[in-house]
Amino acid sequence: MTGPRWLAPLAALGGLLVALPLVGLIARVPWSRFVALVTSEDALTALGLSLRTSLAATVLTVTLGVPLGFALRALTGALRGVVRALVLAPLVLPPVVGGLALLYAFGRRGLLGETVGGSLAFTTAAVVIAQTFVAMPFMVVSVESALAATTGRREAIAATLGASPTRVLARVTLPTLAPALATGAVLAFARALGEFGATLTFAGSLAGVTRTAPLDIYLLRETDPEAAAALSLVLVAVAIGVVALAYRPVRSAS
Repeated sequence: MTGPRWLAPLAALGGLLVALPLVGLIARVPWSRFVALVTSEDALTALGLSLRTSLAATVLTVTLGVPLGFALRALTGALRGVVRALVLAPLVLPPVVGGLALLYAFGRRGLLGETVGGSLAFTTAAVVIAQTFVAMPFMVVSVESALAATTGRREAIAATLGASPTRVLARVTLPTLAPALATGAVLAFARALGEFGATLTFAGSLAGVTRTAPLDIYLLRETDPEAAAALSLVLVAVAIGVVALAYRPVRSAS
């Protein structure tokens, strides 16, 4: 089904709205200096920090988000709606609000500041926490949606054969959810890699410690716009590759 013809112009406008900014960015990149700009010491430091923290945040997201998705699916009625709204709130919160919330929770004067042995704010750990905070909903949504699409029949059969709940989870449920888990993890990584506002508010922008690639781009846009464009294009390429990987066609097993 392709829909009525009048949708085509609107679709074209939507495509242009997405494509034109990317074209504008590409046009601004100084291609003769592109390699030098993206391999400068500052750029490599920021990119390396972004990759390391994003990978760490993805591990945390999988470790905590998968159980959270199972727990959310197990809830019923109005309670599920309330918990889902809270879990998905980072998707719609203004970035600075998320950063302030993290600061008031984990900062030196926050709720857990003394409990965790001092302030986490303005450390590399704070970057990972901020990235996990904003990326977690992608994993939770992926797990909950995948669980909603399963019947539980295989799990029931495995249980009747004497398998423990942990064995059923490891040998039956998780393999069934593998495509959804992979998609959630990839999207979480992409979201963590592009995180800016909460990181800036909670972790600051210390070179080599908390200044990730998005923060470096923000600073470069005033002093060296061409370098900012070049580094931005690297993140755009990574983002497009990640999304393409997450939503690649899955060949049927039958």
